[in-house]
Amino acid sequence: MLEELLVRKNNAYGDSALDPLGVFSSASASSGIKIRLDDKLKRIANAGLVEDTEDTLIDIAGYIILLMIAKDNESNDIQKRIREGGTSSHTAGDSSISYSGGKE
Repeated sequence: MLEELLVRKNNAYGDSALDPLGVFSSASASSGIKIRLDDKLKRIANAGLVEDTEDTLIDIAGYIILLMIAKDNESNDIQKRIREGGTSSHTAGDSSISYSGGKE
């Protein structure tokens, strides 16, 4: 169920969680996901755990998984740049992933 949701939303949003467009923000993928998690948690804090917020719990579970993927992508990107003698500053926008098992 959660995997289907992640794949469906990833397709609908064009991988915006892990490869943000960056028009209004230059935040990394993991920072953007944390902001989305804050919004979801605020919704539950305001409304409580009720039938109307059950979908929010599923969204939170999905965002936690996306955050783990984003952090891994960012960590790998930093390590690659260090090995190549580059800077350690990074964005997560140069990685493509598949939710069925890792990087494509």
